[in-house]
Amino acid sequence: MNRTVRAALAPVLLVLACLLLPLSTLSTWAKYEIGDSDRYVARVAPLATDDAVRNTVGAAVTTGIMRNISVGPLQSTVEQYLHDAVISFTGTDAFRGAWDTANRAAHDAVQRALDEGRTGAVTLDLAPVTKQVKRQLQDDGVPFAEQIPVTHTRITVLSAGELAELREGFHLLQLAGLWPALAALVLTVAGLLLAPRRRRAVAATALGMALGAAALLLALTIARSLTLGDLDSDADKATAGAVYDALTSSMRTVSWVIVGVGAAVAVTAWLTGFLRAGRSRRALAHHTTRSRRPRGGGRRLDGGSGPYLSFASAFCRALAKPLAHRLLTRERSVAFG
Repeated sequence: MNRTVRAALAPVLLVLACLLLPLSTLSTWAKYEIGDSDRYVARVAPLATDDAVRNTVGAAVTTGIMRNISVGPLQSTVEQYLHDAVISFTGTDAFRGAWDTANRAAHDAVQRALDEGRTGAVTLDLAPVTKQVKRQLQDDGVPFAEQIPVTHTRITVLSAGELAELREGFHLLQLAGLWPALAALVLTVAGLLLAPRRRRAVAATALGMALGAAALLLALTIARSLTLGDLDSDADKATAGAVYDALTSSMRTVSWVIVGVGAAVAVTAWLTGFLRAGRSRRALAHHTTRSRRPRGGGRRLDGGSGPYLSFASAFCRALAKPLAHRLLTRERSVAFG
């Protein structure tokens, strides 16, 4: 392949690799982070200790219980007592176990809906939490604890419309999986091998990938703002923000790593080229200075002829000295003769 074709093809391959990088980050995250039940549960497990999530769960469970019991004029008092009891329960290991169970069930429901094309809203069932709260109140001897029904209090994870929108793009990302990342790797290697000026190609590719990762970070920030903007209350926004941050934390971490590594590689490649160019200029200047030195003095000159000139100079001096001596002796004899 001639140099012209390589110079034209290499940038195309490297640009495609840079464009595929954000897509490969998204598809890998969708397939192996969100698509895997164990990893999903591990990702949302820390939310059990988040204050906004605990308050949302406490309000939902309390409302579900109060909807099914009647205590007359003590309604507001009992409701506050129940809310405090539920909030207290959310700080226990039992709640964390119930939280993981509920989220695993919700994840499996979402994944089945995506795989099988089901419609309808996907909810997070808080019945395990209600059951544990009832048991705790019974152990504490609360009189109305026996009347608490273990109902399926649900928090909507995805509405039917949101699920339909998610199915169009998210399922395709899960199907893509690692393929965009592998394609980006192949294109990068091929583009660098074809590039006539490889150091410049490395610097440009690293910078392009860093910009691609930065664009993904910007898109995640905008998506978070739009997601929270559709919610009404501050409590809902705090809870949704905590969930959004937990689910996207790995993708944001990977993107920041790519930005840092890409910028470092680009700067290193540029500095290497800059320093090498400086050494080349200094070597050229030194060579030019040596080539302009005057000849003679036994010094080596152009073409390595210095030894020959030194030998010729010594030979001439050896002949000239006795000849000059003879001429001088002859002139003196003529003068005094």
